[in-house]
Amino acid sequence: MLREKLGTPVTNEDFMAYIAAVAANPAYTARFQADLSTPGLRIPITADPKAFSEAVELGRNIVWLHTFGERMADPDHGRPHGPPRLPAAQQPKIPKDGGIPTSPDAMPDTITYDLNKKRLLIGGGYVENVPPAVWKYEVSGKQVLLHWFSYRKKNRDRPIIGDRRPPSPLGNLQPNHWLAEYTTELINVLNVLGCLVGLEPAQAKLLERICSGPTLCADELRAAGAFDTAPAPDALHETNHEPDLFTTKSTAHP
Repeated sequence: MLREKLGTPVTNEDFMAYIAAVAANPAYTARFQADLSTPGLRIPITADPKAFSEAVELGRNIVWLHTFGERMADPDHGRPHGPPRLPAAQQPKIPKDGGIPTSPDAMPDTITYDLNKKRLLIGGGYVENVPPAVWKYEVSGKQVLLHWFSYRKKNRDRPIIGDRRPPSPLGNLQPNHWLAEYTTELINVLNVLGCLVGLEPAQAKLLERICSGPTLCADELRAAGAFDTAPAPDALHETNHEPDLFTTKSTAHP
């Protein structure tokens, strides 16, 4: 249907990128706050070929960032393979005196933010050049940096809620010090969040343009079968020509 309406080929990857461009930003959440109280995404689908094409390209950047450069990489479009990086002047940096201690007795157990200095403080170390928007960045209502750190800090205990069974003792098998790979991961996360924050204005502008322009209505989508669900395969009715363990062969007698 999209191919016919837009007059251009549309792949599954294109549509995934379109959804990422439209929905993966605060402007979408703010605009459709009331609708999002009911489970399920509501995605406005533009009928404007140019807007769709721009959304796909923007969405490819979003997916590339969310997957740390593993998906939709394209060096010719500024998406090289590997962890994404902000422009040099905007990159987070750990100065010589800001190194995160790696000894067991100095294992970080806190992460905070210094707004005046734009510093992310991790135990006895810190990262410079971290914007407030990166520190506050949330996904599904969770502050990303706090959530990331909670799985790497010294005390990783979590409260048992309701009737949940106690955590496995295997959870106690964890490093007793800050690993160098944690610092590498942190720098990667900060670069990705910074890039995502930088794309938010373009996403908000595009969303407004899509919502105020021509879109495909529900009736058109329904008539095209977009809301139909594929029937689940019925294993009981599948034909299996090979005998299984419980098949009894009949023996022909003369």
